[in-house]
Amino acid sequence: MENAGGRLFSIEKVGDEIHAVADDLSDWAEERSSGFFLRPDASIFPALAKVSTWSTSQHYKPAAVDAFMQVADYYLVAHALAGGHAVVTHEIPSGSSRKIKIPDACIGLDIKCMTPFEMLRKERARFVLRGAGAPESSHGG
Repeated sequence: MENAGGRLFSIEKVGDEIHAVADDLSDWAEERSSGFFLRPDASIFPALAKVSTWSTSQHYKPAAVDAFMQVADYYLVAHALAGGHAVVTHEIPSGSSRKIKIPDACIGLDIKCMTPFEMLRKERARFVLRGAGAPESSHGG
């Protein structure tokens, strides 16, 4: 799914984490347009503070808070909060105090969060297979 319609994005911090590992995913990310990975702007600073305050005021162990604030998840949640965006993740909420999961932060901060499958249904994604044996056109011949 492309962001050509301006509806699907990631953030620069996620892009940095993906590019740090030379694999198929980093190759895929390299092919995305420059606008796919959103850069932070001034609107994110109040959101970062709010996410930080939320994470330190919960039941999480200090190591969990430190780990959360050092990875892209923290920035992803803050971008969503600042821009009124939904977050799409395979993670599921957890009651653990040892790790802050993205859905837990979204729930705590009243940010819409969904699985990739829910997003695909909501966006009414259609997949068209093309390959060997598939007709090139609907014209007889």
